[in-house]
Amino acid sequence: MTPTTTNTLFFGDNLDILREHLADESLDLIYLDPPFNSKRDYNLLFKTPKGHASEAQITAFEDSWHWGDQAEHEFDEILHQSNTDAAEMIQSLRRFLHENDMMAYLVMMGNRLLELHRVLKPTGSLYLHCDPTASHYLKMVLDAIFEPLNFRNEIIWQRTLAKALISRQLPNNHDILLCYQKSDDATWHANAMFQPYDASDLDEKTAGKYTLHDPDGRLYQLTSLINPNANRPNLTYEFLGVTRVWRWTKERMQAAYDAGLVVQPKPGSVPRYKRYLDEQRGKPLGDVWTDIPPINSQAAERLGYPTQKPLALLERIINASSNPGDVVLDPFCGCGTAVHAAQKLGRNWIGIDITPLAISLVEKRMKEAFPDLQFEVEGIPKDLDGAQNLALRDKYHFQWWACALVGAQPYQGKKKGADTGIDGVIYFSDDTGPAKKIIVSVKGGETVTRTMMADLKNSVDREQAAIGLFVTLAPPTRPMKVEAVSAGHYQSPHSGAFDKIQILTIEGLLNGTEAPRYPDLSRGSTGSKKAKVEEVDGQQGELF
Repeated sequence: MTPTTTNTLFFGDNLDILREHLADESLDLIYLDPPFNSKRDYNLLFKTPKGHASEAQITAFEDSWHWGDQAEHEFDEILHQSNTDAAEMIQSLRRFLHENDMMAYLVMMGNRLLELHRVLKPTGSLYLHCDPTASHYLKMVLDAIFEPLNFRNEIIWQRTLAKALISRQLPNNHDILLCYQKSDDATWHANAMFQPYDASDLDEKTAGKYTLHDPDGRLYQLTSLINPNANRPNLTYEFLGVTRVWRWTKERMQAAYDAGLVVQPKPGSVPRYKRYLDEQRGKPLGDVWTDIPPINSQAAERLGYPTQKPLALLERIINASSNPGDVVLDPFCGCGTAVHAAQKLGRNWIGIDITPLAISLVEKRMKEAFPDLQFEVEGIPKDLDGAQNLALRDKYHFQWWACALVGAQPYQGKKKGADTGIDGVIYFSDDTGPAKKIIVSVKGGETVTRTMMADLKNSVDREQAAIGLFVTLAPPTRPMKVEAVSAGHYQSPHSGAFDKIQILTIEGLLNGTEAPRYPDLSRGSTGSKKAKVEEVDGQQGELF
């Protein structure tokens, strides 16, 4: 077991990474938002310039699990580990559900939750984000692993308003967060679970107290400064012509008076303290959260990932259940909201995802949001041997990773019908007209031929693209280079001529000796949504 590495993105199966890289009791907080087994294919959407079809959409992951050899293998692993309660629970669920997609999902989750329990500190907490499809089954599995006494909350997050149409059932407009703590010693900041008062929506009791307001509209009430303990000679003195046993020393009373916080309603009356509504702790949150809206199409933080969660949701969880400098893990990190929130609030973090596409997206997001941040990316190829290995293991993951090397959006997906010869798309602008397009063809085989270059030339013409990039794992042949040169140039209005067909090797891209050449006045903003630059807090963050 190697020491736990923080501020690291891992590409791979989180079960393997948990076992190989994360030490026992090394993490302070775990948030996971695993696929919900809703039998949907999630498209990873990219920004498409006006005038271009929404063609750069690919299946980021299949949100379904099927019973097969892998599920049977992981089921057997659960039966032979030390937590007999978990083994009994999984066997009972299998007898009830039999061998189907839901059971495969629960086996996958059970095996990983066992590992997550192992790596969590006694002071740690786990938040599992799910929907009603499987939440009741997941809670049974969590009870068996964490013990029922360590269950803390089933939090309801209202992610959208109910739709108007109600046919055979009520609309599902909420997600569920199952919160478990490793022990009674778990970190918990109750102050993080208060909402600020809204002057326009006060309950009757609070509105009855805060009836006064400053010229700027700030609501306040006047409260007593009298000490309930009458036997305090050191706090007995005259102030504004009134002698009492006061709560504060005379120096503090004078300072508050000078600041306008101590007022005398009328001459000779007892001075009182000006307590502002907006400085109070606020309304305590319950286990139904309706104040955090989802990521909609107009949200500033929206990156286009289908299951992206709002930063405010993760910030609330991180503030409540961790301290600055703690380690936060998201083993299904998707587009990286949890690691983004952790970095913003001064925590260390680890993110894991099984697709290189997601890891590339998170890497880009973190570099844009935190330009000075240094972090590691593990499992993504760093040299030619690693790239060859990935190409052999999964050609689609290799293609998506290679597209990220040249800054391209993956084009469509493995289920989108016939191969068009296009694996990626780049949009750029070099004048005031519509955005131009570059198409990318990725080849991970051991040999490449001149015919492939001719095919790319035809694709460039057919798609009315400005440039074509041929990204190859194998070294290009001389006939290929001749064919590429014969395509001529793309003439930019302001930046000169660029080869219309460009051959780029994986080895050259990795060692920095090769890069795509094209003009772009937008500096990359034409093709993808950028994360805004953040400032790291490093202190207990503000939630609202």
